Amino acid sequence: MVKNKENKVSKNSKENPNTNQTKLKSKVNDLELEIEELKNKHLRLFAEFENYKKRTSRERIDLYKNAGIEFFESILTVLDDFDRAIKHEKSEKNGLKLIYSKMKNIFEQKGLKEMESSVNKDFNTDFHEAITQINAPNKKLIGKIIEETEKGYLLNDKVIRYAKVVVGK
Repeated sequence: MVKNKENKVSKNSKENPNTNQTKLKSKVNDLELEIEELKNKHLRLFAEFENYKKRTSRERIDLYKNAGIEFFESILTVLDDFDRAIKHEKSEKNGLKLIYSKMKNIFEQKGLKEMESSVNKDFNTDFHEAITQINAPNKKLIGKIIEETEKGYLLNDKVIRYAKVVVGK
């Protein structure tokens, strides 16, 4: 009986190193896969964080660029009044024109731009606000802008006031 136990022990001891090595190799492979997954996760998180930093930096720059929007929106009515006064000015005095041009130059330096006239162009909701529709004088003007009642303005290429227009139907 002792021999049987010794045989069994010797058999187990011979099988154990192979089985243990196989188990260890399997465990090492599993750990290597886990390490690779963790490296990939780390790399993705790092990339996401870099993208976040870039995005917030762009947003901060955008915020500074457009910080004066409220000021420009409130002063645009003054520009409109100057426009109307110049159109209806009968005298040869250039006072209003001088004030208007100085004010306009200052605004342009700060990034404010007047939109181009939209008359006879297609109505575009990205730049225009239709205040009314009238019958078009001819078929070519259907869906086009007949009259512009107030100019539109851009601040750093962002619309801060849509042009108010009359559209032909």
